[in-house]
Amino acid sequence: MDTKTVKDLMVPLSEYATVSEDATLREAVAALRKAQVEFDKTRDRHRAILVFDKKNKIVGKISQLDVLHALEPKYGELGDSSPLSRFGMARYGFSPKFIKNLMTQFNLWDKSLEEACRIAGKLKVKSIMYSPTQGEFVQENASLALAIHQLLMGHHQSLLVTRDKDIVGILRLTDVFREISGMFEALE
Repeated sequence: MDTKTVKDLMVPLSEYATVSEDATLREAVAALRKAQVEFDKTRDRHRAILVFDKKNKIVGKISQLDVLHALEPKYGELGDSSPLSRFGMARYGFSPKFIKNLMTQFNLWDKSLEEACRIAGKLKVKSIMYSPTQGEFVQENASLALAIHQLLMGHHQSLLVTRDKDIVGILRLTDVFREISGMFEALE
């Protein structure tokens, strides 16, 4: 197998959007937008924000879906921990009509998007961030094949890259796919 390692494809932590766990969601979204503008134009834009604690250790992530979820807190009544909310209800055969009826039944999106943004923007990042699980960490010197295995098994969009116990970067699915697509192209 190829000798590429995670380190070869990862985005260094210094180039990624980060905020304190005490920041507001509005500040986190602003940090993401800033990182998207400043990031290398030859690569895809960032889609998440990494969250650090008072000791400057990464303790969580906020994805674009997490930001949207924060706009309507009543989604919590649908059961955040169920596989239905993690992987999407349509994947389990629920019809669009059923999913739309849930909006009515739970009074979802009963205020304007502007009002939802105003309210959610004041939330502290630590109240909505996602704390990565053990399977979302990969050593920087690990093979690309191992990282792909972890991405597939966990349905992850990214993995946090570690050196010893410190997080030094993020390996994004989009960068792995770009590498793989380049390998396909080289076969032509």
